[in-house]
Amino acid sequence: MKHRFWLLPLALLSASCGGAGGAGGGPDEASDVAAKHVETLVLSPTVFEDVIELSGTIEALHDVTLSAQSGGTLEYLAPLGQLVARNEVVAGLDDDLLAAAHEQAEAQWENASAILLLAQDHYDRQEPLFQDSVISALEFNQVAANLRQAKAGLRQAEALRTQTREQLDNTEIRAPFAGRIEEHSQNEGEQVAPGGQVVRIVDVSVVRISIGVAERYAGDIEVGTEVRLDLSAYGGDPRIGYVTFASSAIEPNSRTFQVLAEVDNRDGKLKPEMVARAIVSRDQIANVLVVPRSAVSRDEFGPGVFVIDQYDDVVLARRRSVVLGASYAGRLVVTSGLAPGEEVVVQGHTMLSDGDRLHIDIEYSGLDEEGIPVTDTMPSAVDSTLSG
Repeated sequence: MKHRFWLLPLALLSASCGGAGGAGGGPDEASDVAAKHVETLVLSPTVFEDVIELSGTIEALHDVTLSAQSGGTLEYLAPLGQLVARNEVVAGLDDDLLAAAHEQAEAQWENASAILLLAQDHYDRQEPLFQDSVISALEFNQVAANLRQAKAGLRQAEALRTQTREQLDNTEIRAPFAGRIEEHSQNEGEQVAPGGQVVRIVDVSVVRISIGVAERYAGDIEVGTEVRLDLSAYGGDPRIGYVTFASSAIEPNSRTFQVLAEVDNRDGKLKPEMVARAIVSRDQIANVLVVPRSAVSRDEFGPGVFVIDQYDDVVLARRRSVVLGASYAGRLVVTSGLAPGEEVVVQGHTMLSDGDRLHIDIEYSGLDEEGIPVTDTMPSAVDSTLSG
């Protein structure tokens, strides 16, 4: 809510004549000057959150481009934008030749298995005869050799069957995780070489934000630290994430270290490469005085604010030098120069001089999270000569 304040010609005329600009002017000196309309904030101790404000880039937690392990003609591609489940086929190559080769390998394996069964049966029947010296050692050794040969043949057939099975399976490209088809590197009908890129799949149900953090904050951020994302630039609500990685190495050029935080994104509103504002809480400071950033002005003596100095019915502005502490979201901590219960000018102070006479339109009782004064007090009535 915006509020107006008025500067009357009489005030300017009086000020030019030296009526109320001096640092030591009292109520008698200001009595002939028309009051300047202002809004004030009554100071009371509060809790202030000291934070680190950072900027980071959104990244997909899972983002891969899948390649073909076999060569062939591309016969199928999952459409762009399609959501796919883990292990679902997202691309397929012509498999006729490989399927035939695998069928042949299966037949060879079955034949080798049958040969092994016969050789094992013959061995089992001949062994007792050899033990009883019914057959010679030479005859039994030949039976044993046939069994070993049959076993080797089966192992060879199994290896060929496995190889052709894998080659056939490689004609299907499957999703390694649930995600969304984002890009095609090949078109249906094209020849794909082994290792050629085919399709890109991205999962953004959980994203991470990559942040470069100044080295002075190395002791404030660790794995598990909460990170709040301010998405107001995109019209989104704030999100909460948690640090999953904090580098122990400082980048020598920027003097920063990398931090990664994961954030839930099941609604898909966060997109890779978005830039987001990240906020990390350092401390909760109790019993401090906080003023809006806009209430503070600077001169050759440093930062200062205008406070209310009242003599009976006369209200004057007095400039007070202050020492500032932490700041965040339009709010400043004042570590020295003000006391609880004092009243600070928050609107209309830009045209004030020390000793100006004031009329308080609104007396605020506190600040919201963005440093905007708030109160339940209604504006005071404006003199009819001013409002008419």
